Amino acid sequence: MANTSSAKKMVRKIKRRTAVNKSRRSRMRTYLTKVEEAIAAGDKSAAGEAFKAAQPELHRAVSRGVVHKNTAARKLSRLSARIKALSA
Repeated sequence: MANTSSAKKMVRKIKRRTAVNKSRRSRMRTYLTKVEEAIAAGDKSAAGEAFKAAQPELHRAVSRGVVHKNTAARKLSRLSARIKALSA
């Protein structure tokens, strides 16, 4: 347990930051799930629209430090490839 006042303050700060990051991560995952569901349904136009909405959300998560840049790039690349495969 934290003893010093500065350590106690850091615990409070970390708790707040964790809550914010959890919210951002959840929001990002919601957008990704919408894309996944559209792909599973085989609806290319809906998947494309959901993908367009998910892209800025993933980039926002990167800029806020929630996910790594390469992780977001990998997720977007794989989703894009799956959407592209729907038409084939």
